[in-house]
Amino acid sequence: MKVGSRRYAVALMGVAAAFAAPASAQLYWESPNFQGAPVTGAEPGVLIPLPGATPAELNAEIVWTMRAGLNFAALQCQFAPSLMTVTNYNELLTHHGKELAADYKLLQGYFKRSAKKGTSQAAINAAFDSFNTRTYSSFSSVFAQIGFCQTASRIGTTALMTPKGSLQVVAHNRLQELRNSLKPAADRLYAAPPYVQFVGANVPAFGPECFDKKGQIKKRCL
Repeated sequence: MKVGSRRYAVALMGVAAAFAAPASAQLYWESPNFQGAPVTGAEPGVLIPLPGATPAELNAEIVWTMRAGLNFAALQCQFAPSLMTVTNYNELLTHHGKELAADYKLLQGYFKRSAKKGTSQAAINAAFDSFNTRTYSSFSSVFAQIGFCQTASRIGTTALMTPKGSLQVVAHNRLQELRNSLKPAADRLYAAPPYVQFVGANVPAFGPECFDKKGQIKKRCL
């Protein structure tokens, strides 16, 4: 192969690789940093409290809460189709369906186990429905939509690239980030400079009698 042909082939391979790599939609010029530490379930404001939950039930809630956040994004972020939040969520249900079904069953079991003796199945189901409603509504944020939608898009993409059976790893590592994105944050490229307060000189106020016809201050007023 000639040198020129080889260079051309290498260039084509580079272009093909670029198109094959998953693109990350960008709504900011320079995105805010929403990263957070992996969650354990004990952090305030991350999960709806489930008193007496076992480690397995708590793990299921972490995964289920992240799923709820991505579901909420699929409904609320359609103003930016490039984020693919709907596609990501629908494919997530297929790719990690078995895990999500198992987590759903664990959470259902928690509400049945923790209910008082004699509680009807209808009341148990209502408690579970209320839990789901509260989990969904906890992702509502009018003034942080851009940051939340972009973060949800990235997490959804990561979840799809994660092998089956490992969704919990993504949930533990990224749920705090998803929660952090619910706080309004400006584009870092246009971040306002630090506010500096200038102290003005103590200038006395002069009445009309202190100015001559040319607008100059009279000496007696100085």
